[in-house]
Amino acid sequence: MCEVIPTANTELPRKISLPAHALLLAQKLYKITLSPLIGGQCRYLPTCSDYAADCVKLHGAWCGSWMGFARVCRCNPVGGSGYDPAPLDAPQARWYEPWKYGDWDKRTRSPIIKED
Repeated sequence: MCEVIPTANTELPRKISLPAHALLLAQKLYKITLSPLIGGQCRYLPTCSDYAADCVKLHGAWCGSWMGFARVCRCNPVGGSGYDPAPLDAPQARWYEPWKYGDWDKRTRSPIIKED
């Protein structure tokens, strides 16, 4: 089961595990080294690597990495495009059923609008 860490707007969770730190470091290395060589071709906003990093920050290494993997699989020539932020709450699934964490459909999410 993924634990949802509540965040306020852009605030980061208070505690990030060691595996999550390792994944976030790998994402930063990718952004510095490979991403400039590949070019800005992502049709989603935020980019797939930023989406994966947000999922890891919000939901931990195991759940967040599967959510990010599902997003990378959706990002293909016949996939979707548009605004698709990391979900604030993860689907409920057992740890041995990680494919249930990912959003495998070709859909995008609406921006969250706060009413005053």
